[in-house]
Amino acid sequence: MFEVGTAVRWLRYNAAAGLVGSDVGRHADISQEIHFRSSPEPLGVAGIITPWNAPITLTARALGPALAAGCTAVVKMPAQTALTNSFFAEIIAHCTAIPPGVVNVFTESGSEGAELLATSPDVAVLSYTGSTAVGRKIVEASAATLKRLNLELGGKTPLILLDDADLDVAIPTAVSAVTMLNGQFCVTGSRVLVHRAIAGEARERLSEALSAVRPGPSDEPGSQIGPLIDRASAERVDRLVEDALPDAMPLVRGGLITDGPLAAGAFYRPTLLEVERLDIPVVQEELFGPVQTFEVFDSDAEAVRRANATEYGLGAAIFTRNTGRARALGRALQAAGVWINTWGLLNEKFEQGGYKASGNGGFLCGPRALEQFQQVKVYAELAIPHG
Repeated sequence: MFEVGTAVRWLRYNAAAGLVGSDVGRHADISQEIHFRSSPEPLGVAGIITPWNAPITLTARALGPALAAGCTAVVKMPAQTALTNSFFAEIIAHCTAIPPGVVNVFTESGSEGAELLATSPDVAVLSYTGSTAVGRKIVEASAATLKRLNLELGGKTPLILLDDADLDVAIPTAVSAVTMLNGQFCVTGSRVLVHRAIAGEARERLSEALSAVRPGPSDEPGSQIGPLIDRASAERVDRLVEDALPDAMPLVRGGLITDGPLAAGAFYRPTLLEVERLDIPVVQEELFGPVQTFEVFDSDAEAVRRANATEYGLGAAIFTRNTGRARALGRALQAAGVWINTWGLLNEKFEQGGYKASGNGGFLCGPRALEQFQQVKVYAELAIPHG
């Protein structure tokens, strides 16, 4: 319900709410004889590669502005969500407003089709959402064609609890930030940074809340966290947690469920690890699972230093009763999205992107989204006197 509702909003914003109608160029008389005007044009064929964690939402997020810009599209969807992909493609095929051949969808378990999108000179722009490692490969593969790239990559979102944070708001939000999409989210709140003045209470309350999270099938009422995408991913996350234990104190050692009715699946209970070092994998790497680190700081400057200490810069959250203080910290954070006293709020009218290794700055929401799929042509006219 969350995915489809979000996808509908984004498609409507691009197609019906004004982006298409507001897509105009500029003009100016430079002098009595010289007139300049600009006109945006579609780049051509847009390649779109979407991940398995939110295939409908993230496909719609790129497809909307691509179509609004006037591009045709080839969409590569992931094998892990093949049934969902098929249903999505069927809906597109039955949409009479989209001419045949404008939107083309395929699913693959390998990378042959994705590599073709990256290397083909017939693809003018490529939009990719996924891991930073694959994003770097796409940059290399597409270099020969110099195609336009729009990359939204990994994240390591810090949740910063200042000494005046309202824990009645911050703690439930931190739990949601690591359990939504079962921790398989580019802006998963995987790092909780807490001021030392409130660290004791925050540690106790967060540990208690995460320990009480109820796992179960995602379509089951009352379930608070579903399975990871497959058993191999759950086992991978558990190995990463085990590897971190020499440098971390397990406040909540959740882990892979190996008994009871959920044992045959890929269910993983939330884990909370208290750490001090910043140079360890559990802090630096995107785990893509329900694992949080708990880190203590003594000043706003240290909070910023710790928050900025990874190569990622997708999102960050600040919890405080002082809005001015939050905005000052926000300006210092190397993150494209900053939430204040909340987390994960997205809106189709405002941009989404990433700093540093979280992306190349291309936005797929808001009015700038069209620019990712357009080339601007400039006309300069010299008036010739009659006669």
